Amino acid sequence: MRSAYSVETVRAAERELMARLPEGALMQRAAAGLAAACADLLGRVYGSRVVLLVGSGDNGGDALYAGARLARRGAGVTAVLLTPERAHAAGLAALRRAGGTVTGVEGAEDLIPRADLVLDGIVGIGGKGGLRPDAARLAPVAEASRAVVVAVDLPSGVDADTGEVRGAAIRADLTVTFGTHKPGLLVDPAREYAGSVRLVDIGLALPVEAELEALQHADVARLLPVPTGESDKYRRGVVGIAAGSARYPGAAVLAVAGALRGGAGAVRYVGPAGDAVIARFPETLVSDRGPKRAGRVQAWVVGPGAGDDAASVAEVLAADVPVLLDADGLRLADVDAVRGRRAPTLMTPHAGEAAALLGVTRESVEEARLESVRELAGRYGATVLLKGSTTLVADSGGGAVRVNPTGTAWLATAGSGDVLSGLAGSLLAAGLCAVDAGSTAAYLHGLAGRFAAEGAPVGAHDVADGIRGAWRDVRAG
Repeated sequence: MRSAYSVETVRAAERELMARLPEGALMQRAAAGLAAACADLLGRVYGSRVVLLVGSGDNGGDALYAGARLARRGAGVTAVLLTPERAHAAGLAALRRAGGTVTGVEGAEDLIPRADLVLDGIVGIGGKGGLRPDAARLAPVAEASRAVVVAVDLPSGVDADTGEVRGAAIRADLTVTFGTHKPGLLVDPAREYAGSVRLVDIGLALPVEAELEALQHADVARLLPVPTGESDKYRRGVVGIAAGSARYPGAAVLAVAGALRGGAGAVRYVGPAGDAVIARFPETLVSDRGPKRAGRVQAWVVGPGAGDDAASVAEVLAADVPVLLDADGLRLADVDAVRGRRAPTLMTPHAGEAAALLGVTRESVEEARLESVRELAGRYGATVLLKGSTTLVADSGGGAVRVNPTGTAWLATAGSGDVLSGLAGSLLAAGLCAVDAGSTAAYLHGLAGRFAAEGAPVGAHDVADGIRGAWRDVRAG
């Protein structure tokens, strides 16, 4: 499991550790890891040209000490001081002793294009509200240069706790973060500014419960419902799918595909697209009598392509089994009916649907994904899976938000979300809790999209077929 902690938690852990270490030892640990990462990128340090973008405080100090280490190995290092009067004094002295030079911000636009590596030490994890004008002017210069850009702990201009980006920000090729990941390194839009992320262990003692969690292969493998010798179709889980309409029969087919590929023992389909479903998946149990009279299920999926079928949504919400709400189901579901449910509810909106439920703009959801998913989970008293480039899963009871690391732009295709709904529904029917079902489904869905695409365009049916490969890959480790 990859974990991320808030700035407040990290600061507290740093204070506790610094109280037990000699003065400056923690910064030296960070600088050593940072310099090693830069050296790996450069390959040949001797004779390389390195530009440090140095702000005030410890973040700038880390950059200066790392620059001193590179200078001692023969790199030509120049520090651009954005606030000379507030530069880290000891770090600045160390750089000068090692042969590094110092300049003001006026010379930066000439230096950066000639650099092999630019080290962003402008703003640390405590930065809020975007970059100041002098720093903001340098962000596009660094991005346009041929230099490798390395961020110290976090790209300057992004919010460490929320992943928000307000205005200009440094776009890094690599972020070297210290002690633990920060939420902004895992959540878009900030994540796309971080590039690759390298974690340097500096000895922080952190709480068991993190702010964010990202599942890894081993975590997903432990959660996958694998049949045993005593399994039958009912023990493996029967999932009901109330989806599709005369206008959107394909949504039903794709949701059923996701459920079958997700390992469901049986799928009961309810809706007007029965002929289309049976033609593709003859093993499906089809009914046209409504969810209440469809037969026994361990979980329901309702909403994909359902149009205005409010009656089916209401019947499903009244069932005493886990329910997944997607697409039209989100629009038709009554807030009080969702909040009043005793069994788990998993909602799977994309940013536009989340915006409609919250009464805000889509842009505001995309700019503050972490805040939005938490607010929606609290408002509905449900687990919410907010789809997107970094899919998030939040529970109404609080706790760590799950962030999916396997997403790919190839999944941005019509019907892909219907496949995800069926897949997550099958995991609910198998007995996974809503958070585990949502985050496991998102992980497999992302892998399936990657395997199906392999660099070429795909459709939702390809994503469904790719789930087999995702299962095999996860179980193989």
